[in-house]
Amino acid sequence: MGRAFEYRRAAKEKRWANMSRVFPKISRTITLAAKEGGTDPDMNSKLRLAIALAKANNMPKDNVEAAIKRADGKDGADFVEVSYEGKGPHGVLVFVECATDNTTRTVANVKSYFNKSNGQVVPSGSLEFLFDRKTVIEFEKPANIDMEELEFELIDRGLQEFEFDGNSVYAYGDYTHFGSLVKAFEEKGINVTSAQLERIPTSPIEFTEDQMVDIQKLLDKLEDDDDVQHVYTNMA
Repeated sequence: MGRAFEYRRAAKEKRWANMSRVFPKISRTITLAAKEGGTDPDMNSKLRLAIALAKANNMPKDNVEAAIKRADGKDGADFVEVSYEGKGPHGVLVFVECATDNTTRTVANVKSYFNKSNGQVVPSGSLEFLFDRKTVIEFEKPANIDMEELEFELIDRGLQEFEFDGNSVYAYGDYTHFGSLVKAFEEKGINVTSAQLERIPTSPIEFTEDQMVDIQKLLDKLEDDDDVQHVYTNMA
């Protein structure tokens, strides 16, 4: 996967940089996790991680509790996860994951961003085979654990490989093993920084600096939309 973590880290830093947007995005993550797996964090690993993300970003406890309650209320029932696929400037492929209470608004906005960037939204499923859906878990390398031994132990839980970036480690597995891998880390007492399902391009493409200027304009528009949770591309 090479330099994938560099793009992932840069995107994550930008996504959460503006505090006027961080809380709404995290709130939706919490609400959707609670809606999917229940409102009890002890029984819902995805919700536990969403709450941990909220704490890491200094999100007030009242906001977290309100986001969980929405999963049982009318607002929570109206929230849905939707994804859109498109071709951006210079042929870059883009996969957009959203959480919205108004799909009409969301699809109109997403189409507008692509159209204004000389791109277009393509039919759902057109790009699916060009991305691998992976479980990606980030954690700090434990001082008292042998990483080779840990890697061997986690293979039975669905681990495919580790990728190292200084003191940070990324664990990759097939998306179907999300639950078992998260649970394995919890059992080991390893503090997880983030855990999510990501789409990683099967054939990454290099773009020139000039092309990247146009591509980044589209990505910025998408990232700045409150309904957009994650954006993936086939950039190398």
